[in-house]
Amino acid sequence: MVDFVQLQQIVKEQLEHDRTIRAVETAGPTLEIAVSEAATLLDVPVRRLEYEIAEKGFSGFLGSGKKDWKIRAYERTYVKKRGQKHSSGEADQEAAAPVIEDKDGEAFVHLSADGAFLKVVPPKGKGRRAVDAHAIQTLAARGVTDIDRELVSKTVREAAAAYVKVGDFEHRPVNDSIVTVDIAEGEMKAYMQVMPPGQGGCDLSVETYLSFLRNNRVVYGVKEDFLRDFADKPTYKEPVVAAEGSRPVDGRDAYIQYNFETDQTKVRLREGSNGRVDFKDLNIIQNVVENQPLAKKIPPESGVVGRTVTGKVIPAKNGRDTSLPVGKNVHVGDDGATIIADINGQVVVVSGKINVEPVYTVQGDVNLKTGNIIFLGTVIINGNVEDGFSVKAAGNIEVNGTVEKAELDAEGDVIVHQGITGKSGGLVRAGRSIWARFIEIAIVEAGNMVVASDGIINSQVNAFKRIICQGKRAHIVGGRLRASEEINAKILGSPTSGTETICEVGFDPKSKAELDQLKLNKEAAEKQIEDIQRNIQTLINIKKQRKSLPEDKEAYMRELMDKRQILMGDIKKAEEGIVKIQEFLNTIKNRGRVSASAKVYPGVKILIRDAKDDVRNEYRAVTFILEKGLIRVTKYEEPDEDIKRGPDGYTTN
Repeated sequence: MVDFVQLQQIVKEQLEHDRTIRAVETAGPTLEIAVSEAATLLDVPVRRLEYEIAEKGFSGFLGSGKKDWKIRAYERTYVKKRGQKHSSGEADQEAAAPVIEDKDGEAFVHLSADGAFLKVVPPKGKGRRAVDAHAIQTLAARGVTDIDRELVSKTVREAAAAYVKVGDFEHRPVNDSIVTVDIAEGEMKAYMQVMPPGQGGCDLSVETYLSFLRNNRVVYGVKEDFLRDFADKPTYKEPVVAAEGSRPVDGRDAYIQYNFETDQTKVRLREGSNGRVDFKDLNIIQNVVENQPLAKKIPPESGVVGRTVTGKVIPAKNGRDTSLPVGKNVHVGDDGATIIADINGQVVVVSGKINVEPVYTVQGDVNLKTGNIIFLGTVIINGNVEDGFSVKAAGNIEVNGTVEKAELDAEGDVIVHQGITGKSGGLVRAGRSIWARFIEIAIVEAGNMVVASDGIINSQVNAFKRIICQGKRAHIVGGRLRASEEINAKILGSPTSGTETICEVGFDPKSKAELDQLKLNKEAAEKQIEDIQRNIQTLINIKKQRKSLPEDKEAYMRELMDKRQILMGDIKKAEEGIVKIQEFLNTIKNRGRVSASAKVYPGVKILIRDAKDDVRNEYRAVTFILEKGLIRVTKYEEPDEDIKRGPDGYTTN
């Protein structure tokens, strides 16, 4: 498959190639002579020419009406596709492809009242030339007695495809060829039947045929090219079509050109970079963005009238117009023909109308039947999200069931009416808040709050502001919880669980995580530099002792030095990032508090900004705050009332 960059390069190469093409314009009494002249001027074989006919020639009749053929010719070239390789023999075979068919030269005799005329046409391709004997024999067979043999020989040699008078004959007008015309099939065809001339009779010229057709009311659709060939090689006593009318063509009706798949039942499987098809990615949802063109009306076409061979007009119907299928959340553009989306969402056709839906509803579970879901709006799932599937939304995600070992990612809120059971692999991320009945063995990240009514167990939870766990069974047991402002639960820790419960507040969890990662990266790079420095020093000592190093050792030492330089750059970037994040964290003025309305069990670790406290005693209804650099235990403080109520009336209870 060619990507956009490759396509640009191919077009560029083609344009550069086109600039190098040489073309010539030539003329000749026949097409073959014009082509031959062009081959001579371009100094290439005829078989390697390509040409365009600028003007058709005409051999004339009796020396009048003669017109040369005019062509524009250039050398045939072959553009090799990028990455394509072929042998020179294959290229020669392509270049040797015939342009002109092989055809022998011919001699034609035409008898008229002015004498006997001879026309000789040259051969085509590898055809054989006409010879004098054949021309003389053809003239003699028509009763021509006074033949100028030298002129015949010259005419055959030049093969100019024009009639030349070469002799006389005894003209008997009663034996002239005659023609009849029959108009049939509702005046849509004109048939012509020609009777052969007798001894001493004259042939009919193309001008005679044309005049005879006009005199019989045949004025449209006359096949002049056919008649020119027919005048040279007539078919006698058989009707031939000399003219043909044109049927009317009704105009095409207006129609809607959709920019999306209108058949909602189709599943569009996508092949991954590894060549395998992921059957979880069914691409059932067709996302669109605001101001995206969805469809366009192609206007109706006017009908094309027909004509009979006698010139009568046959009317045609014009195409019918159609209305634009404008539904909800779309509008018609300024051109009056394009339907444009008003919002982000899913484009669907309902009752023949184009709609953009801001909410996508899954009636059951998210599983193999639905595939993974990506939607530029809000997603409502009336069932569960099963293991291994993902739901991503630009709006909210609301799950009426349970989220299992799956991935949920929303720019807005995530609401899980049952709970999140991550099974050590689930990830739920929200740009705003996450609301769930419980969170168990999962990773949860929220840009605002995380609220759980029945508890958070052995999970990693990060919230930019608060983590609230308030309800009848609101335990936080095990795991690591981080929030900038507050962590509030009914019970913190467990009297029997050996799992560590860590509560951190007073900083931005995301920035803190980035800071921790930068510190780890810096430590790893510093350790690598130490190892590299030892290896370099060893090589330097060997070089001092032996005065030189083998070539491979020298190359290895240069490689180590280059790697050391890169690592030093990485350390510098990490240090700059650490300073930047630390400055940001220092600007956060959050007081930071950790609260438990019922109990705090020993073993819970409290971290507020830079201070740390390991809980060794059991506390009841307390709040941990930072005061003068130390963590102090105070009377329990309730969370704000507005925190307990979420979107759409969802509550912590």
